[in-house]
Amino acid sequence: PVFLLLVAIPLSMLMWIGNIAFTFLKPGHDEVIPPTRWLSATLIPLAFAAWGLKRNSLSKSGAILGFVFGFIITLASYCFLMCLIVFFITSSKATKFRERAKRKLAHDFKEGGQRNWIQVLCNGGMAAQLALLYVLDSGSGERPVNFTLDYRASWLAMGVVGSFACANADTWASELGTVLTSKDPWLITSGKRVPKGVNGGVSLIGLLVSIIGGLLVGCGFYICVIYTADAKLLLEAPPQWPIILVSAFAGFMGSLIDSIFGATLQYSGIDKKSGVVVEQCGPNVTYICGRRILDNHSVNLLSTIIIGLLTPRLANAIWPY
Repeated sequence: PVFLLLVAIPLSMLMWIGNIAFTFLKPGHDEVIPPTRWLSATLIPLAFAAWGLKRNSLSKSGAILGFVFGFIITLASYCFLMCLIVFFITSSKATKFRERAKRKLAHDFKEGGQRNWIQVLCNGGMAAQLALLYVLDSGSGERPVNFTLDYRASWLAMGVVGSFACANADTWASELGTVLTSKDPWLITSGKRVPKGVNGGVSLIGLLVSIIGGLLVGCGFYICVIYTADAKLLLEAPPQWPIILVSAFAGFMGSLIDSIFGATLQYSGIDKKSGVVVEQCGPNVTYICGRRILDNHSVNLLSTIIIGLLTPRLANAIWPY
């Protein structure tokens, strides 16, 4: 804790001073972001990065990029930070659930599910980009979703929620769906039974946990916005509970899109010797589905981008006024 404070306080003060200087040079710019926000945007991601390293949930490169993304997200809104925390904690727990059973399913299994910078980028990159746009366009702070009076901030906020819901839902489906049932999944494109671990395989339990994974992200945002947003803005805004439903649906759709991409654009085969699912063809590999166009990281990135762009449109269409 002492080390974190020694690092976080000077960094946050420097950035706060820089913010004041920028505002002084450009008088028409928005109000200064308070030093407490700079401090929390530095300290909280730093603490989680250190925790991830200690728990073996993040590699060094993953921790560094995770800190950068966490800084941007926390600076934008504590509601975005809550979405990130829900995703990071629950997905890490899901990854470590029944590891022995998962070791038998995939050739690239990693003990502890340690995430490197590529995985952090593909799962959190879209949310971080939308959060950065939020800061640049709407400033820093917590705002209720209100497409009528605050369209751009609401659009970007729901994009962040949808992106995290997609990432969390996919992790829950792949990490829990494969070990919570004894039955083999169906290939989403053909409906045929395929071995566990095949890209594009879906099951009822997998789809169910994907909905729960997305729903939890929405619950995190909802609770945070209710307790941190300005009371006057909350009174002027429509009900905020649809955030939970939209987030659950975003998780479900994200899982489906990820499965469709996986079944068509990722190669899946069974190694005859080891019996595990592989993503590269070879003399001892029996082809199951897909082509070698994308890898799992690319599919995750595409899915979060698509859901991050579609979720605000869905929310705007169904939100009660």
